[in-house]
Order: sequence, then C-alpha cells, then structure tokens
Amino acid sequence: MKMIEFSEAIEIVLKSVIPTGSETVSFADSPGRVLAKDIFSDINMPPFNKATVDGFACHSEELGSDMEIVETIAAGRIPIISPASGQCSRIMTGAAVPPGCDIVFMVEHSLIQASGKVKFTGTSSKDNISPLGEDIKTGDCVIKRGRLLKIQDVPVLASVGCTLVEVKKMPVISVISTGSELVEPEEKPGIAQIRNSNGWQLLSQIKRAGAMGRYMGIAHDDKEETFNIIEKALSESDIVILTGGVSMGDFDFVPSVLEKAGVNILFSRVNVQPGKPTTFGIHPKALVFGLPGNPVSAFVQFELLVRPLIYRMMDCSWKPLTFPLRMKESYSRRSPDRQAFIPVSITDDGMVLPVEYHGSAHISSLVDADGIIAVPSGIKSIEKGEMVDVRQI
Repeated sequence: MKMIEFSEAIEIVLKSVIPTGSETVSFADSPGRVLAKDIFSDINMPPFNKATVDGFACHSEELGSDMEIVETIAAGRIPIISPASGQCSRIMTGAAVPPGCDIVFMVEHSLIQASGKVKFTGTSSKDNISPLGEDIKTGDCVIKRGRLLKIQDVPVLASVGCTLVEVKKMPVISVISTGSELVEPEEKPGIAQIRNSNGWQLLSQIKRAGAMGRYMGIAHDDKEETFNIIEKALSESDIVILTGGVSMGDFDFVPSVLEKAGVNILFSRVNVQPGKPTTFGIHPKALVFGLPGNPVSAFVQFELLVRPLIYRMMDCSWKPLTFPLRMKESYSRRSPDRQAFIPVSITDDGMVLPVEYHGSAHISSLVDADGIIAVPSGIKSIEKGEMVDVRQI
C-alpha cells in the first residue's frame, strides 16, 4: 500500500465518521460534553429593569431637588410605589427599578438631609439601570448545538432553566497495547522488558477528548491472541486503537490480523515524522487505528488524527487551538523528505523553543512540550525569529 500525505490521511479519517447518538445529562455534569440541541431562553434577562448599584431610583429631572424617600426596595422585592415628583425610592443592587424611574444615582453621590430627604450631590450620573432583556430576550438561542460545553456555560443553562441537557453520546474507544516486551506500570520490568506507557497515555488523551476509554490490556506477539483481543474490542467499541506491531519487523503483524478480523485498511503509511507507519481502517462495527509503538509517535498521531475524529463523531465544532509565535532559536533537521511535527515549549517571553528531542521513543520530551509545530516536507530549517503556528497539546 502506497504512502500518503498527511492531508490525505486526515481527509480519509474525517470522511469515515460514524455519528454517535445523544443522551440526557444534568446541566451540572455537562461541561466537557457536546451539546446536541440548541438551547433557547424561556425568559428575558434581566427579567425586569434592574438596578446595577446601591442608591436611589427617581426621575432624572428630580436630580436637582431634595427628594422624599417613599420606600426601600431590596433585591427580590417587588416595588410597591411609583415615585412621583419630589420623591425617590432607596434601592439595592439587583433590585427591580420602580415603574417610571429612569435613573438610579449611587449612594456615594447622596446626602441625607436633617429633614430625612435625600439630595443628589454629584455633577452627573449614569442611569445605572440594566433594562429588561438587555442580556437575553425570551426565545433567544443562548448556546448552539455542536458546542463543547464549558464550565462557564453552566450558569447560562441554570439561568434559562435548562437543568437537563441533551448531549452527544461519548464514543467508546478500546485501547490495545501490543508487544511481548511490555509489562504493566505496576510491574518491575525484567531483562528486555519495558513498562506499557502508551496504553495509559492514550486513555488519558481519550478522556481529555471527551470520549470513554476502555483498556483491553496487552496483546503479546502471538497472532491468535492478538486476533481474539481485536475481535472482542471491535464488538464493543466505536473506535479501536492499537499501538505497536504496525512497522516492518518480523513480529509487526497487526495489519494482517486486522484484515483477518474484517477491517478494510485504507492507509498504512503516512509521510510524516513521527508516525510514518500509522494505520487506519474501517470495520462494519468500528473504526480502527494502528498507531506506532514509539510513545511520541502515538501521542502526536492521536492528537492529529484521532482527536479530531472523536469530536467530528459527536458533531462538535471543535478546532485545535493554534497561535502564531516566533522561534527563539533556529531549528534544522537532517532530512526534509517528510512533514514533521515537532514538540515545542513556549518560553516566558512568548517565543517558541523546540524541546530536547531524541526521536519518537523519547517520551520525556513531551513533559516540557506546550504544543507542536508543523514543518512541511521540503523544508529543512526554520530560522530564529521566524513566525510559526503552534498547535496546543
């Protein structure tokens, strides 16, 4: 199978979307979920002309006069009296302004006379009134479908009485780590063994992307064992991710096992660095990724290919956060044949610095990484001070 460019790979992946259904959750549990239906307001906000300061409500033409205080209006209390000429109402922040009053002057700009009347002592005043419906009107769409809900959306949902929210179901993603050299993190590796970091790295990335991860364990270098685990994962998942076993070694037989399990492989090599042997296929029940076993490759290709797919499956309008910054140092690479994705850190002075990076097995390089930058194929170096687009990770 021929090697394809990254642009073609992401297009193939996103065209293979299997949409998820929807479910209802409490508004308090909605952050991190994708909204399935538009949310409309059932009230005006504010629902009345609201005082924005503590002070006195009156007719603006009365500001030059001493005014009789006819009532005190606390927040939550309905005004009883509409002040007439020569009158005003003491009012608290958030309270309803009495009908007919067009200004609330601040208590700091008032003087209570010996007679009990109040006088405006300022030279001018804002109206200090938030009018009915200023923020939201009845029937307004306050949050649109497809939004990845945030904590700041919760008070909006509460304000419009939306306590039950219809959200997209989270894709179920099974993770399989392959390789007889792997042991679980709680085990001390023996000779020629390493701890399985990829599986747990991917589960964390899946959680951050708003999906439901399921760990299927380690598949040793045995075709039948690997086939059985894949078969089980395919029957229980929307997406299956395997790491390792997709290169060209004697024990890298994952693609052939996937084909045996009924997966139609659409690509198996991408012209990128890291992540050249990234594999993607379609099964009648699930989408399947075979990611490289090197940790940085697996991490980067998940961010570039799998994460956008997860959001697309939930009909989410998510886009990766990118911002232009200047290179603090020059960067060069030995071969410009492939499109490269380089982990970078953002310095205190707001510039970009490639992290110390010894290759796709250098897992600790990601600890200091704030983002990744793309270096197109054919480009061998980036000069100090040159502007680059940083994709946050």
